[in-house]
Amino acid sequence: MKRFLKWVGIVFVTLIVIGFVSLKFIVWPKVDADMNPVTAHTPFNVSEKAKALHDELWVADLHSDNLLWRRNPRKRHDYGHVDLPRLQEGGVEFQIFSAVTKSPKGLNFEENDANAPDDITTLAQAQLWPLRTWDSIYERAAYQAQRLQKLERQGEVHIVRTSADMAKTDRLLGLLLTEGAHPLEGEIANIARLKAEGYRAMGLQHFFDNELGGSMHGKSQSGLTEFGRDAVLEMRAQGIIVDVAHSSRAVVRDVLELTKDPIFISHGGTIAHCPRTANRNLPDDILKQIAARGGIIGIGYFNGAICDISPVGIADAIIDAATLLGPDAVALGSDFDGTVTTSLDTSELAAITDALLRRGMNKESIRKVMGGNARRFFVENLPAE
Repeated sequence: MKRFLKWVGIVFVTLIVIGFVSLKFIVWPKVDADMNPVTAHTPFNVSEKAKALHDELWVADLHSDNLLWRRNPRKRHDYGHVDLPRLQEGGVEFQIFSAVTKSPKGLNFEENDANAPDDITTLAQAQLWPLRTWDSIYERAAYQAQRLQKLERQGEVHIVRTSADMAKTDRLLGLLLTEGAHPLEGEIANIARLKAEGYRAMGLQHFFDNELGGSMHGKSQSGLTEFGRDAVLEMRAQGIIVDVAHSSRAVVRDVLELTKDPIFISHGGTIAHCPRTANRNLPDDILKQIAARGGIIGIGYFNGAICDISPVGIADAIIDAATLLGPDAVALGSDFDGTVTTSLDTSELAAITDALLRRGMNKESIRKVMGGNARRFFVENLPAE
């Protein structure tokens, strides 16, 4: 009997090991690759002039969901969009890492019920995140921040917490952003807890309406609630910068009325450039108000934000936004690893520089949109200490 139980135990442990190995080397990479594809393409033809200019640029990207995936960010991968080696290859100096904590099946831009099934719960369980994240939206944000903290301890990144951190140059600068304020879970006190974890920017909504107000993709299309007003004021009091990338028009108008501080859009585009993006992008008058007070808009690389996701299409969207809002108000906001299809990964950003040059944008404006505007914005708006 003892011998039988011993063999049962060996078989059980073996099955567990086989299951984990299958998850790590087969299931997780396949799901990641399927959800974050890059369209097949031959190497982009980047001119020597564009390569030389790109090498001089301080490149910044306002939005990546890389922390959502089990992929090891220290290793170069042939799937997905972002890891540390590819960021280095693309010349990226500053990357915003967003924490996705609640998201609907299908990522519907049209309308989502706040009580609809949440895909991040499934993803957290399937990727064997800590048990505390399975039923706590706050803990999902804390866990993703702790993944970046680990990279900081390993000497791979500097987490940007103050304006002075923007001057550091020996490694990648990473800033933490919540994609929507769902991790507050209706508690103002969670703003301070998230700040302690390293967050210095917070989106107000993602795909669902929440305690703060309406999402661009929610059912209510409402403005800020009383809690939402209190939350925005507390964010600003604590030096947290507000991102309105997925907020309803009414919410954004309320924020602009509530505070005179600059706000930003981490990933999006303009309806003027691509009219079919009206259910994903904010109207021109709101964008102009954001730009007029020193805010910036990150241009996304995905269908829904822009009409053409090729490097030339991204360049055209950037140029049109700069024409509409001024060259000081435009930045890169890829949404890499955000369950989107892109035409390039972060190692290939020189293709955008090349397309901007070919489309006639001057070098000074290219320096601004590729990273200079982002550097100025965060130096000016992050807390001093």
